[in-house]
Amino acid sequence: MPIINTVAGRDKLKPRREPYWHKVSTGCFLGFRKQSQSTAGTWVARWRDDTGKQQYRALGAFDDLPPNARFDAAMRSANQWLTHVAGGGRAKEVTVRSACERYVAHLRAEKTADAADDADKRFQRHVYTQPIAAIAMDKLRPIHVDTWRKRLQDGPKLVAGRKPANQSASPKDPNAKRSAATLNRDMTCLRAALNLAYRDQIVLSDAAWSVKLLPIKKVGGRRTLYLDRDQRQSLIDHMDADLAQFARAMSNVPLRPGALAALTVGRYDKRLRALHVGSDKAGADRSIVLPATTAAQFEQAAASKLPGALLFTRGDGAGWDKDKWKWPVKAAAAAAELPAETTLYTLRHSVITDLVVAGVDLFTVAKLAGTSVRMIEEHYGHLRSDVTAFALEKVALN
Repeated sequence: MPIINTVAGRDKLKPRREPYWHKVSTGCFLGFRKQSQSTAGTWVARWRDDTGKQQYRALGAFDDLPPNARFDAAMRSANQWLTHVAGGGRAKEVTVRSACERYVAHLRAEKTADAADDADKRFQRHVYTQPIAAIAMDKLRPIHVDTWRKRLQDGPKLVAGRKPANQSASPKDPNAKRSAATLNRDMTCLRAALNLAYRDQIVLSDAAWSVKLLPIKKVGGRRTLYLDRDQRQSLIDHMDADLAQFARAMSNVPLRPGALAALTVGRYDKRLRALHVGSDKAGADRSIVLPATTAAQFEQAAASKLPGALLFTRGDGAGWDKDKWKWPVKAAAAAAELPAETTLYTLRHSVITDLVVAGVDLFTVAKLAGTSVRMIEEHYGHLRSDVTAFALEKVALN
């Protein structure tokens, strides 16, 4: 009987394409393939599934180890894979990259194209170009994830979007480091992809990333830039008509820019003057009854469009996204002599601020904004001090 568990036994084997097999347990084997006398040989595992089909996994040569240590290393690797497949895991190797690609496909099928495109861009920038992308999911270890995270954290900040052709700028600012909030978003995307692979039993443990990809806490500071009504109107007045229509809607309903951009005509019920937002960042489907003036603006945006068409589009009929509105908003802010850090999100923040200061209860504000009451309390609760003082003044005794 051929022997592969000793160096002497392997040296006596004749080269051939078919591996020499060593039984591990019923239906499970460790193999050694020796294709020439001058090579170290490679190891392979074999497992017979419930249908009787043979599944194989190449384990490598282990030629970085002394010859007398290679059998034990191969056996450990084989046992890890055999335990994985016996527990319901995938027999074929799935890398971190393919797990990310599966996640993008999942988003495209179950969520939105914008969410899928955003995740794909993050993976293209931060995962596929890194060594972690080629690592098999069942071989992924905390050290791999930690190395990826540190490399990302220490890397340069990427400036989102592209400036117009007449403005020269590098997409990377060598003097700027990635913020903790940005790092959290990139880590969250990878964590979601790996968690999907875990839920689908491609890998049977999330130990490699469950701790290493935890978000950095308390990094979402308050947005301090506020534009009053006149400033918001001035910003809109300095925009082209298509962007002005989009920004005016943002100034009247405190949605996230991406959520507003994704709205279709069918989401607006003209009869009830109700806007059905659908799933947003917070994941909750909600309806908002619009006042007459705002409803008229949405009716104008929906005019002559089919139910599946986008409510708000650019002049060429294409949809809006952050790379399309970023620089026009900056140009309009500069023309209106507003702060350089003005963004579309500034409009959302300003509207939420006005609602809170006006005394609207925080539950209603949170529902309109598509976020949690806790978030509103955390970021806008300090604005209620004047409202509270006014309320106490009304009940105070002389």
